Amino acid sequence: MKIKNLRNKIANAIAAPNSKVETKEVITLNQLIDFLNIGGVNEKALSEATYFACLKILSEALGKLPLKLLSSNGKQGVVEAKEHPYYKILRYRPNKFMSSTVFWSTIEQNRNHHGNSFAWICGAGKKMRLYILPSENLEKIYYDDAKLMSEYEDIWYIFNIGGTRYKFSSEEILHFKTSTTFNGIEGISVRDQLKATIIGNNKSQAMLNKMYETGFTAKAVLQYTGSLSDDNEKAFVQNIEKYAKGKIDGTNTIIPIPVGSKLESLNTKLGDNEFVDLKKYSALQIAAAFGIKPNQINDYEKASYASAEAQQLAFYVDTLLYILKQYEDEISYKLLSDDEIKSGLYFKFNVAVLLRADLKTQIESLTKGISNSLYTPNEARANLDLEAKPGGDRLIGNGSMIPVEMMGEQYKKGKGGGN
Repeated sequence: MKIKNLRNKIANAIAAPNSKVETKEVITLNQLIDFLNIGGVNEKALSEATYFACLKILSEALGKLPLKLLSSNGKQGVVEAKEHPYYKILRYRPNKFMSSTVFWSTIEQNRNHHGNSFAWICGAGKKMRLYILPSENLEKIYYDDAKLMSEYEDIWYIFNIGGTRYKFSSEEILHFKTSTTFNGIEGISVRDQLKATIIGNNKSQAMLNKMYETGFTAKAVLQYTGSLSDDNEKAFVQNIEKYAKGKIDGTNTIIPIPVGSKLESLNTKLGDNEFVDLKKYSALQIAAAFGIKPNQINDYEKASYASAEAQQLAFYVDTLLYILKQYEDEISYKLLSDDEIKSGLYFKFNVAVLLRADLKTQIESLTKGISNSLYTPNEARANLDLEAKPGGDRLIGNGSMIPVEMMGEQYKKGKGGGN
């Protein structure tokens, strides 16, 4: 199927969400990526190593975390709502082309790079699917307080895809933005916040690349006596450069200079310009704007964490907690009905996979939980991916402990040997 036909089909689906799209034709993932332009981001900012590393760290952090639909229903506590149609969709496959890992990683990548990321809510119930919309094709976010586009005040998202404009209401879009926003509606990308720093780092890297290409040979002044024509002068200099760059076999270290000529180097010392320190400082600025810790970009100079677990906890509290709460709030509000929310349903990322300690610490923690009647033995075994055992579904605990309301009963007459 040609890409033009694919674009028409997706465009028709966007323009008319209730219309049926033929499922007999095979739409490949590469065609979808080409249409959405997800894989076509070719911007200079991505060539900056620290910037790219920070994008990678945050997007992979989101991709690692399972998104669960939970139900908090009183005495039964919190349980997974596995029977709900959205549980499987958001937990495993938001659409037929992407796993949940790829989907949430791509959403987070767009959120940071463009400042905003969008997912189109297509359909409802078991047929509901989420499709990523290209952030770079967003034309305008319009707040219709005058009720020009509908009978209700709403926020409308205008996309220009392939020269055609499409509009989506706020109820049709999952919108995730960066924490830097001045109107609460549209986020500002990190690259816009640090435009000068990123450009400077790119220029620094370009300079280093140029020095690598020339074999770190500095510029030089060639002095000679006599007169040469312009063409002979250029040929003379070019031959000297070939020797200096080792382009002539057997001349990697020796540069032959004709009698009457003198070659003086114009040294460029990176240390004199504090080049390394400035580049390192710029890298830390970029990482700080993303909320990335220095140790995560391999800067351990001022590391103060006692363990990897403490580092992960600091990253979660300082950076991921806000991001995850934004995702959970948006998804729960847009995908769940008022009645479902009132009944105790909500979406939540499982951060336990990120904060999981070493095996020894896990076992000690779970053992304490069992002895204090927090976990049943089988619940603790499930945390270690072990099978349940008979009799392991009962809460057990230290026999010396009693309910708070019974404290002092043992001292009363006739109950415990009291007088």
